[in-house]
Formats: sequence, structure tokens, C-alpha cells
Amino acid sequence: MKDREEFSQPSSFPEFLQAFGASLPLDRRLYRHDIMGSKVHCRMLARQGIITEEEASRILDGLDEILVEIEEGRFPFSLQWEDIHMNVERRLMEKIGEIGGKLHTARSRNDQVALDERLFLREEIEEILALLVALMEDLVGLAEQNLGVIMPGYTHLQRAQPVLFSHHLMAYFEMFRRDRRRMVQCLRALDECPLGAGALAGVDFPVDRHFVARELGFSRICRNSIDAVSDRDYLLEFLSAAAILGVHLSRFCEELILWSTQEFSFVRLGNLFCTGSSIMPQKRNPDMAELIRGKAGGLMGQLVSLLVTLKGLPLAYNKDMQEDKRPLFEAVDTVKACLRTFVQMIRTMEIRSDRMEAATEEGFLTATDLAGYLVEKGRPFRKAHGIAAEIVRSCMERGLTLAALELAELRRFDEAFDEDVFPILDPRRSVERRDCPGGTATRRVREAIQQAKEEIRRWREAPPYEEDS
Repeated sequence: MKDREEFSQPSSFPEFLQAFGASLPLDRRLYRHDIMGSKVHCRMLARQGIITEEEASRILDGLDEILVEIEEGRFPFSLQWEDIHMNVERRLMEKIGEIGGKLHTARSRNDQVALDERLFLREEIEEILALLVALMEDLVGLAEQNLGVIMPGYTHLQRAQPVLFSHHLMAYFEMFRRDRRRMVQCLRALDECPLGAGALAGVDFPVDRHFVARELGFSRICRNSIDAVSDRDYLLEFLSAAAILGVHLSRFCEELILWSTQEFSFVRLGNLFCTGSSIMPQKRNPDMAELIRGKAGGLMGQLVSLLVTLKGLPLAYNKDMQEDKRPLFEAVDTVKACLRTFVQMIRTMEIRSDRMEAATEEGFLTATDLAGYLVEKGRPFRKAHGIAAEIVRSCMERGLTLAALELAELRRFDEAFDEDVFPILDPRRSVERRDCPGGTATRRVREAIQQAKEEIRRWREAPPYEEDS
């Protein structure tokens, strides 16, 4: 085997080692952010007298040309230079000579990549926030359009109590609202500029880190140079937020999958979001919903992947950290694709309100109301609960619904029953009786819808860093 010294230059590396060590196939995606940071760094160097204005002008022109080359597909990427940073720098030196090498004064690839990732993720989170708000707006619109529709609410996937379909939709609005808040918190966490930290100890030139931070849109600089190049907390926070968002989308898709079965028939998904079978002509498989449900697992895996990568790393930078890009890019792409697909899927689905309402007539959904009626007549809740349970068992044995019982039969279980019990057994009245804050009564759901519409209006008018109240 060749001596280690023979491998000291990238050009001497065997191809398999170049390919193994290179991050270029992934981090070339950061080219815009890398050039953006380099241009601001260059202007700062000239501003501080570290390079001349003429040198800065030539460097900036060269970077602009490189940006055009990359975007037009003419840039000569090479694994020999392992990452996007070195590829840009080597091309700059090819264009303007040794002056191009001055660009890297007072910085390291360690603080450079930390900057690029923050710039990239900031843009992506802002796009994800816009998609999330669009989803929540559609949910609120769907809830408002279907405010009168009732359906069974479920626990343990068993019919439990009647609720408004709109109330069920607004439960997901609340989940996505928290997802939005978590994404905003991610923006705040990454709002620190690491450039100027150097390799780990800071730099020995009179740089102006605050100028660089302001020019790049950061509100502050990283306070510790070692932390600046070692920290990937902001990526972990994003991957965590993305995984939780994926869980919420997955749960919603699971319900849409169930609701679109013949057994439920609560909704019909649009043809674009279903596929047929290669052997069974009648099939309408909810493939897009199933894919979103499946991709949620990938989002969880990407979080775990980076957690495991970082968990044993000593400070400061280690080559392991190069592996942070795959989970980052995959999570960003997955979240955006799932949100775009999900929004279109719920916009085009048919709500079968008649099937939902018919389902509330079965399953003894007003049994809790029956117990509540007896409590109002003075019975202790536990006793009332037991009586209602006996009535339900009797109905089940005889194949009856609660509404089919006559007053005389009810009085066999408790003499407190009177004619005023029958309105209690109406599922719609059951819904309206839940008139407490956060409840399913129409008045409360309408209030929730109005509140949500006001929040969406504020989000659209405020900058993305603004949290909801």
C-alpha cells in the first residue's frame, strides 16, 4: 500500500477514496448559499482592509460568473475537490488566478458549511411554513363549509360520541398550528451567524462578524467559536419538527384511508390520488395517502440518524458531521412533497355527510348523555353510568337502538326517567349539549373557526419569525 504521504493531496487519492470521502454529490445543492456567504465575506474583507477593493471586485465578478455556470449546467464539478466549497474556490482561482485564494482568508470550511446549512434551511423552513399555512387555511375552509355535518367520534377505533365533522377537522388544525410554531422556533434557533469562527478557535484577522451577520439576514452571531462549528442542534430541531409534522400527516392519512373504505364511505378521494389494481379492476387504492403515511417513517429515521451520528462526537468538527446533509435534504424534500400532495388531496375529496350522519344512529353514541340525564335527576354519576350500561346491554341483546326504547322500558331500569329523556337521545342534541370551551357544540366550533381564520390572517401579514399568540 502507498505511504500516507502520497495521499496528502486530493489529486493523489485513489478514485474509491475520493468517492468515499467526497460530500460533493450532496452538498453541491448548497451552491447558491455558499456563493452568497462568500460574496458577503469578500465585501467584509475589503471593508476591513484585509484585501483591496480591486481584489474584492475581481473576486465578486468571478463568483457571479461561477453562479451562472452552475445554474446553466456548465460548471466543471470534480470529486477531486471533494465538496462545494473547494470546487467553487478552485474554479475561482482558475478564472482570476491567485487572487481567488485570498477569498478564504479568515475563514474555514468548518464555519463555511455551518453557514451554508443555516442559509439553506432558513429558506426551506419559510417555504414549509407557507405550505403549512395553506393547508390550515384549506382545513378551516372545509370545516366552515361542513359545519352542520355530524359524525361518530371514536376512541379505540370504536364509536364513542357524536361530534361535528368540523370539530374533528379543527383538531388537526390545532396539531398543524403547533407544527407551525415548532418550525418558527427552528428559524429562531438557526438565526445565528457562524462565519468568523474559523476552524474552531476564531480567526486572527480584524474581521467584522456583525457586519457579515447583518448582510446575510441574521440577527446575531454565534457567541462561541467552538460551538459555532460543532453545533448541529438547529438541524436536530428541524428534523424533530419535521418528524412530528409527519406523524400528524400520517394520522390524518390513516383516517382518510379508513374513511374511504366501503365499510365507512365517509369520504371519496379524488381519482388523481387513487390507483387501480393490476389484477382487480374494481379497486381504488388510496395510494397517495398511504405514501404520505409511509414517508412519515422516513422522517423519523432521519432524526434518529443524525442523533446517532452526533451523540458520541467530541468537540469540535469531525468528518462524521459531513453525514448531516443526507437526512437534512431528504427531510426537507419529503415534508414539502407530503404537504403539497396532502393539500391537493383534501381539496378534491368528496365529503359524504349522509353516511357520516347515518353512522351516528348506531353504536349507542348517546349512552353518555343517558347517564348525564340521570345525574341531572340526582343520581351519582357512577350509579348513572352503571344504569346506562345495563340499558345498552339490554338493547344489544335485543337488537334495538336507544331511540327505539319506550318510556316504560326505561323506567324498569330507573324510575327517574320521564318524557324529557327522548330529546337527550338525539345525536344532534348531544352535540349541542357539549357547549363548553373547546367542545363540539356548533357555537364553539364556529368560534374556533373564526379564531383560526384570524390567526391565519395574522400569519400572512407577519414575518415568518412571528409566533402565534
